Amino acid sequence: MSFSQRLQEIRDGFEPAFWVANISEIFERLSYYGAFSSLANYLHESLNIPTQQTGALAGLFGGMVWFLAILGGAVADRLGFRRALSLAYLILACAYFLLGSLGAAWMAPIRSAVPLTPLLAFVLILPALGIAMVKPSVVGTTARASSENVRSIGYSIYYTLVNIGGAAGPYVASWAHRHLGVENVFRVSALSVLLMFFAVLLFFKEPRRSGDAQTASLSETAKNLFTVLTNPRFMLFLVIFSGYWIVFWQQYIVLPIYIHGYIDPHADVELILITDAAAVICLQFLVTYLTRKIPAFRAITIGTLVSALGWLIVASHPAVWAVVLSIFVVALGEIVLSPRYYEYISRLAPPGQQGTYMGFAFLPIGIGSLLGGWFGGRVMHQFGEVAHQPQRVWWVISGVGVLTALLLWIYDRVVKPSGQEASS
Repeated sequence: MSFSQRLQEIRDGFEPAFWVANISEIFERLSYYGAFSSLANYLHESLNIPTQQTGALAGLFGGMVWFLAILGGAVADRLGFRRALSLAYLILACAYFLLGSLGAAWMAPIRSAVPLTPLLAFVLILPALGIAMVKPSVVGTTARASSENVRSIGYSIYYTLVNIGGAAGPYVASWAHRHLGVENVFRVSALSVLLMFFAVLLFFKEPRRSGDAQTASLSETAKNLFTVLTNPRFMLFLVIFSGYWIVFWQQYIVLPIYIHGYIDPHADVELILITDAAAVICLQFLVTYLTRKIPAFRAITIGTLVSALGWLIVASHPAVWAVVLSIFVVALGEIVLSPRYYEYISRLAPPGQQGTYMGFAFLPIGIGSLLGGWFGGRVMHQFGEVAHQPQRVWWVISGVGVLTALLLWIYDRVVKPSGQEASS
């Protein structure tokens, strides 16, 4: 097939709904990572939340979406993707606007009636309700609105656009923070997803559904959860791998506080946090090609170790350039392990249950964020504010990653996967 024929095949292979959903995902990721990159310092510096609570709240913001996504997929299927996406973007617009308005005068009566920490927890959970419906809706649209011969390209487009939004978010947040104030970072995020609410209503047409497609009910989703929970080998792997995400999420949870508190109070944190997504965009295909012959589980272990050791750079050199280099090395570990992780999950799942298991493969991301928020906040408080040795924070976090890699290595040998799993 010639290049022009292949290009024509791609043009004809996607329904308009594919492009509407995936372009909207850019703006959803832009809003999410823009808000996340500013969140820790906003809570700590603008709302005067103590370090420990800041870490826990930031972890809550990053973690709840991955738990709710399990049910969000079932809800999206029942509502239809058009209604689910429009409702999700409306929820997100309201949530980000409320988050940026917590210090506003018109919120004073609510602040006086409700303790600030529970109020923050409620507002920070709201975006997860929206994102939990966006992700399955966009991925589901990608499956339904693309022809079989270009579906793999469709998922590549989806993954690329997700990372473009992830890189653009901190950049937009940096501009908004410098020119409009940190509270308006969240209002810009609100405007971004509000525009997508109208875009979905105006341009999104529900993609076709296969005649034999079965829609999972909420009760069936609960049964699937029980199926996963009763597989001890799989659950043990997920619990161990959560350690990687505890290490990874610290770039959004405690690193912003560390930069402003112990390196440079005027550093542009949001701009620094572009490093991870930019590295993924530039290097994912190359690194995947170079590591393609490494067995999947070994790649997961190596990637975990690389990310863990990356934090030792900033531990040894408290400077902005060291922060950027640390995030870059953490991203390299992410690039090595991410595609192989999902490959391994698909092999670990029993025959006929791959879909269920892949749905729960996101659990370590949520567990890592929730535990990482609590853990990172406590460690930063202890070593930064009590012991006045903030560099030790990164030695401890790196130690968690090294321990996770060691446990993965032990798991691989003690559990001893067999057959197809062993070849991974």
